[in-house]
Amino acid sequence: MELDNETIITLLASIAAAATVVGIAFPYLQNSDKKEKSIAIIEKRRKDLYQQTRDASRNRGQEASLSAKDSMSSFFRVQQLAGKMGEKLREKLLQAGIRNPKAPLRFMIARVVLPVLFVVLGMLFLSKIPEEKQFSDGMASIILLTAALAGFKLPDILIKNMIQKRQQELNLSFPDSLDMMLICVQGGIGLEQTIERVATEVAEHSPILAEELGILSAEMAMLNDRRQALQDFARRVGSGAGKSFATALIQAEQYGTSISQAMRVMSEELRDMRMAEAERKAAALPPKLTVPMILFFLPALFIIILGPAGIKAAAAGVGG
Repeated sequence: MELDNETIITLLASIAAAATVVGIAFPYLQNSDKKEKSIAIIEKRRKDLYQQTRDASRNRGQEASLSAKDSMSSFFRVQQLAGKMGEKLREKLLQAGIRNPKAPLRFMIARVVLPVLFVVLGMLFLSKIPEEKQFSDGMASIILLTAALAGFKLPDILIKNMIQKRQQELNLSFPDSLDMMLICVQGGIGLEQTIERVATEVAEHSPILAEELGILSAEMAMLNDRRQALQDFARRVGSGAGKSFATALIQAEQYGTSISQAMRVMSEELRDMRMAEAERKAAALPPKLTVPMILFFLPALFIIILGPAGIKAAAAGVGG
């Protein structure tokens, strides 16, 4: 069965229309899934904190301390070093939004498996090259070593990119959320209820910030030490506006200053930082546009300007 041009055009238009509808609706569906996922994560954190509180009260006074001999042993030192490395890795994964308890183990497994996999793929690639085009032994070794290094660094690069994207979204939406917190605090609402209310309000346009604020609210409600909850929040967000907010609240509580005043000052600083970042990006735009203009705009401009003159000169040469 042969299709005429009209049928083909109709099918292509239908496919394009369906793709447009999916492209428009997909972000809204994704935001809904993110919101439900954030709520589930917050509820799970509340249950974990409740269980930890029960376990701590049940086992209070039964903790055994290590003796001086054990603390000086080499095994304990190795174990302590591994614990510190695991804690740093856990913090990095939390900053990337990965909360699975098995994530550090999977990260380490990926760092071991990916280099081997990349080396095997490199060997297969080298084996498929014809004999007359084979690389030298030194070059083949460099290729395999580069593949192994790329496989080792790939998980770390992916985690850093995820951390950077999360921090960009947090820094972008946090000043407005801080203004809402300031209004609630000045209205007489408690800090825990304020954070929970703001987390609910910002869930639509910033699921990441809503998730972090929801966990902070749960920890402040369940833990006896508010400073510990703020420190955990600062470790999860890594750096930027969220960490500055936690540090300001810790200092305000430590020195007895007004929380609303600290929030007001922090809101102004964060807005100034956001404006400075926007100005920095605007100032960096002209140098970035230089290469695309040289490669794409100037050749087309020269063709448009010099093309008619060239055509006329060629026609005059042919006529002469």
